[in-house]
Amino acid sequence: MVVIAGEWLRLWAVRHIGAVSRTRSERLGPLVTTGPFGYTRNPLYIGNFALWVGFTISAGLVWLLPIVVLVLAFEYHAIVRWEERLLEGRIGDPYRAYVSSVPRWMPGSRATQAAASAQPGARFSWSETLFSERGTLIAIVAGYCLLWLKAWLLMT
Repeated sequence: MVVIAGEWLRLWAVRHIGAVSRTRSERLGPLVTTGPFGYTRNPLYIGNFALWVGFTISAGLVWLLPIVVLVLAFEYHAIVRWEERLLEGRIGDPYRAYVSSVPRWMPGSRATQAAASAQPGARFSWSETLFSERGTLIAIVAGYCLLWLKAWLLMT
């Protein structure tokens, strides 16, 4: 269930942000404040966190959970700080207003009014969303196939 929740959040976020989420370059799209981005500034990373936690639990490696949490916390903290500096430098006041109204991590009651609606003129395509998210979806299926294979081999 944790993996499903994480991927659902990722799909919702990718549907709003588009393919720009698949880059570590300095290429920026528009400031996205709709969908999950109206509740938290980092829904994709929260989704990734849920995926890793879910797989750790599914694999029966509960002892590994604290290590996964610490590594992801360190990694995403560094990435988010870099992205925030980049966005503030490039977008300026609109980004600062967004930062003051939407929490970095934990969704809260400060969600923007735009969260429930699409940006004017925005067209969302589930086929484009699924295409953009194909790598993560393939990794989820492959991961569970490997867990199934491990269980099957241990039973034989």
